[in-house]
Amino acid sequence: MRGASDGPPPPAHSSHGHLVAPLGSAIAVGSFPLDGGEWFARHEHGAHQLAWAPHGVLAVQAAGRTWVLPSTVALWIPAGVPHATGATSAALLRSLYFWPDRCPVSWDEPQVVAMSGLLRELIGHLAQGADRIPADARLRAESVVLDLLRPVSVTTVRAPDPTDPRARRVAEALRADPSDGRTLTEWGAVVGASARTLARAFVSGTGLTYGQWRAQLRLQAAMPLLAAGATVSSVARRVGYGSPSAFVAAFRRGVGVAPGTYFARAGGEGVGR
Repeated sequence: MRGASDGPPPPAHSSHGHLVAPLGSAIAVGSFPLDGGEWFARHEHGAHQLAWAPHGVLAVQAAGRTWVLPSTVALWIPAGVPHATGATSAALLRSLYFWPDRCPVSWDEPQVVAMSGLLRELIGHLAQGADRIPADARLRAESVVLDLLRPVSVTTVRAPDPTDPRARRVAEALRADPSDGRTLTEWGAVVGASARTLARAFVSGTGLTYGQWRAQLRLQAAMPLLAAGATVSSVARRVGYGSPSAFVAAFRRGVGVAPGTYFARAGGEGVGR
């Protein structure tokens, strides 16, 4: 049986965080305050991790994908998967670490998990000091946490950089201003390539057509804004959509649910129009 001395090794986190890993527990809980824009460099753990922010918004990069996580969802990161974790605004990262040999969950790739009210409360309960909860009560709470882990069917947003230097210049300009609506022909005049060459470069370098890539980029830019409480209307304008309905339709196609569902507040209130 593993105990505190075998605790999960989050060296990048431990300098300004707090880890609760009582002897004999199956789950350790770490709490790490993050400033907006602060990132923990790429690392991995020997234990499974559930990354969640009860306050603020997390972003996790793993397996070539990026997840933006409001407080209504968390990300399951299997043991041994390299990842980087950051905050798009000031946040409290609350990480649960699960010993693989005592964990019935067998997801072998990152998985978004719904954060129910009961699961939130149990995590807060387990984050208390080891002397605050009797060992048998802690084990019962850990068992319920495992029972409450439920996957959410959402698609990750990915807009990888093209490998062709001319297409990469286009990508960099669009990252700086996602609302830029220039066509590939217009971009070609800027970077010195034909529209056909740029189109091929996006497909070969990213696996996405230019239109698909730009839609993914716009969603990637929109997510932190929505998570921070901006309205759908204002975000739609900022990332280049002509109307809120067009943006909502693109979000639903790209993520699998509407913005109001993905960013629903703990009390059930979604983002505003």
